[in-house]
Amino acid sequence: MSKKVSDHVLERLREWGVEHVFAYLGDGINALLAAWSRADDNPRFIQSRHEEMSAFEAVGYAKFSGRVGVCAATSGPGAIHLLNGLYDAKLDHVPVVAIVGQTNRSAMGGSYQQEVDLVSLYKDVASDFCEMVTVPEQLPNVLDRAMRTAMARRSVTAVIIPADVQELDYSPPEHAFKMVPSRLGKPHYAPVPGDEDLARAAEVLNAGEKVAILVGQGARGARQEVMALAERLGAGVATALLGKDALDDELPYVIGSIGLLGTRPSYELMTGCDTLLVIGSSFPYTQFLPEFGQARAVQIDIDPHMVGLRYPFEVNLVGDARETLTRLLPLLDAAKNQDWRKKIEKDTARWREVMQRRAAVDADPVNPEYVVHALNDLLPENVILSADSGSAANWYARHLKLRGSMRGSLSGTLATMGPGVPYAIGAKFAHGDRPAYAADFVRAGRDLFVTRSNVTNRTGIEWLRPHLGPGYRIHQIASRCRTPMHIDTTFVLLAPGKVLVNPEYIDVDRLPDVLSSWDVLVAPEPDPIDDRLLRVTSMCGKWLSMNVLMIDEQRVIAERHHTGMPRALEQWGFEPIPSDLLHYAPFGGSFHCATLDIRRRGTLQSYLD
Repeated sequence: MSKKVSDHVLERLREWGVEHVFAYLGDGINALLAAWSRADDNPRFIQSRHEEMSAFEAVGYAKFSGRVGVCAATSGPGAIHLLNGLYDAKLDHVPVVAIVGQTNRSAMGGSYQQEVDLVSLYKDVASDFCEMVTVPEQLPNVLDRAMRTAMARRSVTAVIIPADVQELDYSPPEHAFKMVPSRLGKPHYAPVPGDEDLARAAEVLNAGEKVAILVGQGARGARQEVMALAERLGAGVATALLGKDALDDELPYVIGSIGLLGTRPSYELMTGCDTLLVIGSSFPYTQFLPEFGQARAVQIDIDPHMVGLRYPFEVNLVGDARETLTRLLPLLDAAKNQDWRKKIEKDTARWREVMQRRAAVDADPVNPEYVVHALNDLLPENVILSADSGSAANWYARHLKLRGSMRGSLSGTLATMGPGVPYAIGAKFAHGDRPAYAADFVRAGRDLFVTRSNVTNRTGIEWLRPHLGPGYRIHQIASRCRTPMHIDTTFVLLAPGKVLVNPEYIDVDRLPDVLSSWDVLVAPEPDPIDDRLLRVTSMCGKWLSMNVLMIDEQRVIAERHHTGMPRALEQWGFEPIPSDLLHYAPFGGSFHCATLDIRRRGTLQSYLD
């Protein structure tokens, strides 16, 4: 059988080392789907619920792996749905390649069904490289340039392949006029500033008596160098939101986030400093930086297009953060006066006490800041965290302390809703040996229940088995839903031996045998008006874990708008506490998916202890 263009696309991705493609089905990429079948699912096709989720998963994969994330979608509406996630990647400088289908070439320009001018549509989000393949000989050059450009510029690139082109026999470019051959690979490099610029930067920093450092995601690979720099200069370090995991939050001079979600010590650091050093950050809010004329400033950034932004820097150093700091450190003098540093550490300690008191404030039914604050003692050292936008981002920035090898991220610049869970899914495919808090199972003693339909669950089960303790068992729940789903939306553990199931998504007649002795409660249908309300606020109808939250053996919080649920809970012997709080999903994003059980007020226990 001859090799098709679609076969060559997957083969070339494998040669680039791509292991996963986050995608959603559609007839605009039917030939690619057939090629996946012939290639034994290599690279793996990771199906999401929706193309936007595919793009977010690719972004999460790229953020937490340091590799290129690849997503794919069909033509027209599928390609459109990718855009939000792709803009998230573009604005956070994350390498992502989008492969999208298009209508047949013969139909272009004919106002055909699902025909969209994708080159024009993608020209902004994929401004560094966006091309449509019209003949087989364009490959591999187009795909190679898309991969190489995404890596080199940490940006989004797009390859558009019409459906009929995917089905053509592949023929490589020849050694001929107007043919463009290509080669795999991107050499690694670490640019460094010139000696003259380094000397100027050292002069500015050595002259300062109150030095403030702001780090972003570009400083993540230079943790030891930033710590040495802060010690040498007696400086305090603030973190931009995307740079939260660049340094250990428990260091006494790391004062937390800056800006709208920032801390009081970060504000005082910026208002009191006389020298500012920004490393790998394009923090956008100038009003949270020192007043103009107050501080002399130096910037380090690997991208020459990003220097000189946000603040009137006296010296701009273009280079890799680690290599630049390695060359800069020997030129810096040790701070003689430690008063500034002592003030920073005192302010930071006081702020941490304030946040602890805020989390301890009683609330009905529970203070959400306490939920997040309490996570700090439950999280393992190698956890990968993601957070959604909104209040969850505020709590992530102020309450969570990332330490050791912990990683964390969110939609930093676009600040879009919805990336929390798909980020964690992408992270899990990048690091199968590390916990990522999008837990998709419920634990009851030594029994773990997962749904059969979820792609991530099938992967997670095989990863989880060798880590289970003696006597632990995994039981799969038959699902009515063809698309991936989350077990905690359909299967809620109310008490030992008592479980609440959602018949809309779980086949109650095919529950595991282990539940034969359990009290299985079937959730009632909501009133028609309530059903409409729930569907407005939820992607999949009745999210039980957002409608029911257990407090203790007898009391549960029940979503007020789901009037059938409180009545049913009363019949089952529970004391329902109606609340509007869960309707607005305050435990949403990655924190909702941490599968926490609130046993009593003031105490948190994890199913993953």
